[in-house]
Amino acid sequence: MKRTQRKASRGEGLYIVLVSVHGLIRGSDLELGRDADTGGQIKYVVELARALGAHPEVGRVDLLTRRIDDQRVDPAYAQAEETLAEGVRVIRLDCGPKRYLRKERLWPHLDCFADNAIKHIRHVGLRPDVVHGHYADAGYAAVRIANLLGAPLVQTGHSLGRVKQQRLMEKGASERDIESRYNMAQRIDAEEETLLNAYRVIASTQQEVESQYALYDHYRPERMEVIPPGTDLERFHPPPSRWRQPPIAAELKRFLRHPQRPIVMALSRPDERKNIPTLVRAFAEHGGLRELANLVIVAGNRDSVRSLDRGARKVLTEVFMLIDDYDLHGQVAYPKHHAADDVPDLYRLVTHTRGVFVNPALTEPFGLTLIEAGASGAPFVATADGGPKDILRHCQNGVLVDPLDSKAMSEAIYQILADDKRWKALSTAGLKGVRKHYSWRGHADTYVRKIKPLGAEARRVRRGQRKLSGKLVRADRALITDIDNTLLGDRQGLKRLLNELRSRGSGIAFGIATGRRLDSAVQILKEWGVPTPDLMITSVGAEIHYAAEMTEDPGWMTHINYRWRPEALREAILELPGIDLQPEEDQRRHKISFFVDPTYAPGLREIERLLRQQDLQANLIYSHDRFLDLLPLRASKGFAVRYFADKWGIELERVLVAGDSGNDEDMLRGRTLGVVVGNHAPELERLRGYKRVHFAKANYAGGIVEALEHYDFFNECRAPDQ
Repeated sequence: MKRTQRKASRGEGLYIVLVSVHGLIRGSDLELGRDADTGGQIKYVVELARALGAHPEVGRVDLLTRRIDDQRVDPAYAQAEETLAEGVRVIRLDCGPKRYLRKERLWPHLDCFADNAIKHIRHVGLRPDVVHGHYADAGYAAVRIANLLGAPLVQTGHSLGRVKQQRLMEKGASERDIESRYNMAQRIDAEEETLLNAYRVIASTQQEVESQYALYDHYRPERMEVIPPGTDLERFHPPPSRWRQPPIAAELKRFLRHPQRPIVMALSRPDERKNIPTLVRAFAEHGGLRELANLVIVAGNRDSVRSLDRGARKVLTEVFMLIDDYDLHGQVAYPKHHAADDVPDLYRLVTHTRGVFVNPALTEPFGLTLIEAGASGAPFVATADGGPKDILRHCQNGVLVDPLDSKAMSEAIYQILADDKRWKALSTAGLKGVRKHYSWRGHADTYVRKIKPLGAEARRVRRGQRKLSGKLVRADRALITDIDNTLLGDRQGLKRLLNELRSRGSGIAFGIATGRRLDSAVQILKEWGVPTPDLMITSVGAEIHYAAEMTEDPGWMTHINYRWRPEALREAILELPGIDLQPEEDQRRHKISFFVDPTYAPGLREIERLLRQQDLQANLIYSHDRFLDLLPLRASKGFAVRYFADKWGIELERVLVAGDSGNDEDMLRGRTLGVVVGNHAPELERLRGYKRVHFAKANYAGGIVEALEHYDFFNECRAPDQ
């Protein structure tokens, strides 16, 4: 039965949104190993998207990634959309500068990416059945996408920050150097936040769950699902009996004195975590191995080592120095270039020469290369960490070693090569095991079976457009401002702003977003002569009301009630020194407010960690160095602004938000137009340099007036590129 016929009988099917932000993603000729960001994860998400799209219960798959317009990379990465298969698309969204950026530099732009993703999904017109993030950066964006849409969040970490940090420190790297190179604290925070919000976490192995995810405060075993990754068995298979050696074989022969010898091959990015130098040392220091085999290192593509990033340059420089130190010339091949189509042939060359594939990585959550090698008939030696343990259990086609023990590594390789009968047994076992346990079709079947129940778990009141008359229906843009020390504080500046809105703002929705409760906000606005706003976001985003009657938005209240346990949160925070409850009138159904004495109270990170350890979920907002508000995960000024814009059909590029303190930060980031008034608190200085955040010279409402002119808000409403 054709796929289109199947779809007709089951409606639209599941709508799955995959998010993978960094690296270079396209449907063919994947540039695996080009750099540290274009590795196995890229291949994983592309093949996962195709496999899910072929499933009879799936109607549409969108793989959201970053659009890149840079002459240094292929023009294909600048295309807004690419079809991978029927119903499966790569959607490329703007995310910061157009040029290619390594993943550590993407963090300031991920809010913008999330806003663009929501815009795309709104244009599609379907509510996702799941939003699935891949890696920490995509998890950060996926939390924001899923929370606003009320969709279930699924996460795959691929590589985890705490594990990488631990391994690098074991190799002697300092915590300071790790932080400067990898933004590790921000990455780990994003991973914790994603685990907190995720309905399910998909891991490749049970060991990954128990030994890696267990290092996190928000580790919850009941939310973990182990679904081994698949491989394309049509591409990866043993060489036929009369196999003509491929072009890549000639490239390897250039390096080797005895090219007919068995190949010991490593295939990975030149990344420190991949531990390639240890393999070189293992090969070089074992006399029998050097007499018996050749070493082949396929470490990405390069025109020049000097053109690579610092990490890759360091790894390859060490490899070349070891080759020279041990005089391995003529015994080791290290080609500068290989195409995606060469990869299956490289595995087949290992099998054809009765060699061994080696994955010496310090940590290996997946082990896709081991599965590909097994499907091609090559035995393996790999790190005794993560995925290789499960692969060996299923396939029985290799040996696991401590990746830092070069002697154990070399001896394991030698024992396989020196015993022809054992080599044959391992090769045969691998072929059978991979076909049984590691197909993408089987992965997709399990995936769909696991995610289908999440829809009922996440179901909520739909946010249909209310048929109301008045300004909100007609508005095509909105001005939303904090009250204290932003809108109010200077009567002359306020008068100018109100006059501007009266004379030129007929199509503009005017709203406030404040930490005050509703009655307090209404009272202070009245005292200052501010007309009743069209929108009132109060209690730091915990409540939304509309128009003169202050009609509450019930959909928002239902939406943010997710995982909200106010009594347990209140009890946990009050056990800490230097923190007291604010008066009863400042407490709301979805907001718990505290006074903080920073002299005695623990820092915000310590408070967050305490709550994680007690499985308590909240959005913590700290402002003016004395106020702490706890809100539901889905509640904040930023989320409320986006909810409002989405509900009333106002483009975020036409929403001007104004603030002065830390509790305004998340509505200032992203695709909104932002203004930080001149009298702002120091904590907002970290937003300086964002193109869509204007730091006004004027204070209070005068700063808002300045921003109206800066963005030409009443006319073209200019939205600078992020």
